[in-house]
Amino acid sequence: MDTYDLVVIGAGPSGYAGAMRALDFKKRVLVVEKEKLGGAGLYHGALWSKSMWEFSQKVTVVKNYEGKEFEGASWQAMMKEVNAALIERKMQMTLHLDLLQKQCVGDELHYEKGNARLIDNHTVEITKPDGRKKTVKAENILLATGSRPRYLPGISIDENHIVTSNGIGNWNDFPESLVILGAGVIGCEFATIFSNIGKTRVYLIDKGDRILPFEDEDIAQMVTENLEENGVVIHKNSSLVRMEVIDGMVEYELEYTNGKREILRVEKALVSVGRIPNVENLGLESVGIELTERGSIKDFDTVSTVPNIYVAGDLTAEVSLVTVGEREARHAVRKMFGSYVDTLKYRNLCTIMFLNPEVAVVGMSEQEARKKGISVKVARIDYSCIARAIAMRKTKGFFKIIVTNDSEMKILGMRAIGEHASSAIQAVQLLIYMGKGIDELAHMIYPHPSIIEGIQECVRMLLGKSIYKSQIFKDKLKCYICEKDKTIPISSL
Repeated sequence: MDTYDLVVIGAGPSGYAGAMRALDFKKRVLVVEKEKLGGAGLYHGALWSKSMWEFSQKVTVVKNYEGKEFEGASWQAMMKEVNAALIERKMQMTLHLDLLQKQCVGDELHYEKGNARLIDNHTVEITKPDGRKKTVKAENILLATGSRPRYLPGISIDENHIVTSNGIGNWNDFPESLVILGAGVIGCEFATIFSNIGKTRVYLIDKGDRILPFEDEDIAQMVTENLEENGVVIHKNSSLVRMEVIDGMVEYELEYTNGKREILRVEKALVSVGRIPNVENLGLESVGIELTERGSIKDFDTVSTVPNIYVAGDLTAEVSLVTVGEREARHAVRKMFGSYVDTLKYRNLCTIMFLNPEVAVVGMSEQEARKKGISVKVARIDYSCIARAIAMRKTKGFFKIIVTNDSEMKILGMRAIGEHASSAIQAVQLLIYMGKGIDELAHMIYPHPSIIEGIQECVRMLLGKSIYKSQIFKDKLKCYICEKDKTIPISSL
């Protein structure tokens, strides 16, 4: 029976990253994947949807300049771009894996296609695609089997008329009309993609009074305004009564909080109500691995309830992001084979939302500070005051920095919405991680013209040293103390 220092179950972003980190420690590693190398992070996940978003952004640019529908915005053209990106990434990962297997001096890296199941905490049974079985021994095991779209009871998803994100690729053309159930990040991203291209009438079902309820209201408001300008109809304060296919169309019925009911028909429907971890058929019960109430694997700092079995990525109860999963897997491997490592920290997580305009966030939000009763100082600058945004003619957006309400003014969080937002938060993320204040940001010399000059002006406002004064441009610059139930303006003079 073959023996390994580490068996990784799942070859998505987390599993792949964990296997590569184990090679750094000169360990013998087996990676087992039952479907496709790259997992959901590659297929129907981040790369797939963001390639669609990039295509839609190009279409928007052409439409804005030409003032008319872009003829090149066909479904075939978009899928050609998407598939090209997938193939490039898949070939890159496959070639890397193949060459590593050939070049590893000590026969360290192995890859098996098949379904892995735990027999005990050191034994893994692999069922190959042809039905043959083999058993291997493992000193350590890393579970990284990812997640899949959540289904709702009462909705028959056929991945053609009513689809999850996995089924969009089954279409042959842009639908004339589309309803999206779920106004979270993924639902809003697809609403952005289809409305950008302009060939689909988009409806978005939102059970609350605003989309993106986990984010600050000013972020949600700007995204809402831009979606509605693109023709998206947002069904606010609504709940889905039923959704079914009738005569080849999707009919859905809504009930609003005021008691009103409405029945509409569209060509297609997308159900985007979250994802659930892939924990079935892994043999977890045979080794005593416990699950949380949400169905994820219970863990402490990537270690499951069985000491030599680790977990990373969408199987944990933490944030489901590719970068988080990769970091968890690398952290787990270092705990297995390295020296002492401190507990993994999640306080400086960055998130990018591919909306219109794009949104980037890190750390604490103003909304979170209010809920926790934490008094904070906030500075916000509108993109219309940033030279680079003016040059690009992209002045919709703002930067907002949140700091402690004391003399140290340690950075707690940042919110950015607008052009290049995703490129503007890295410095702030680092300072949050280091527990630093705003002086470092204030005294840097920034490149000009650049979007990140807005960060410097936010910091200067907090220090009372800004070039533009917030009491003069009250609609563009804001500096204030935020407390649980009140907002207190701060003069920048």
